[in-house]
Amino acid sequence: MKNSITFSLKSMVICLFLIVTNLMQAQLPSETYFSEESVDEKSVVHELHIIDDYLTHTVYEKKPARFIMTRGGFVKIEENRLVVLLEFNSNYENDQLRILSIPFEEKEDELILDMKTKKSFKPAPLLTQDLDGKWLFATRGPDEGQERRGEENPRKTLKILKDGRFQWIAYQTETMKFSGTGGGSFTSEDGKYTENIEFFSKDDSRVGATLKFNYDLKENDWHHTGKNSKGEPMYEIWTKRKD
Repeated sequence: MKNSITFSLKSMVICLFLIVTNLMQAQLPSETYFSEESVDEKSVVHELHIIDDYLTHTVYEKKPARFIMTRGGFVKIEENRLVVLLEFNSNYENDQLRILSIPFEEKEDELILDMKTKKSFKPAPLLTQDLDGKWLFATRGPDEGQERRGEENPRKTLKILKDGRFQWIAYQTETMKFSGTGGGSFTSEDGKYTENIEFFSKDDSRVGATLKFNYDLKENDWHHTGKNSKGEPMYEIWTKRKD
């Protein structure tokens, strides 16, 4: 009898441990998602990136190109909701949002988010390339021991690369000041990095441009060289984001 009770208690402890562990580890798979809708006869794209515990949501129009909004931050699942602690929000001056709580459901290969209206997001084809991940701007190159911006600095320029898609965002976490963003498709192979711009918050006329750069990976650093959008020489050092 005593052995039976002991066995039952052990089983309960193991079950509770597994339940708690699953809850702690619950997160959506790292993928890129798209949802497209027609608004006033214009094609509006919702682009969603989920990388580990980070989420970005960007909205823009095609033909003619027009940037609408972007926001993102650390995401966790609470019951049937995605709770996002925003690091940036391009519409912050108007909505003052620092936290999102979005009802969601997974249906076959679709992710359905209830953002005032329900939107169905479909995953983009998986594509693995050099430079995939989350990067923070560290300093101008070459690397000669100069001071780096650092992860703890509230002023950040984040660059996300996933499934052949890229986006950079410049922002300030304490004041939520948004400075700009741009993104689209990219390729990175054999030291050659190419961006094809599909949205650009500062100047919609830049959409359609293709920029070519060189890259070199050194430990956790990405050395990014070439010419900027103005045709001027540039050398940037980005570092893999740890948090």
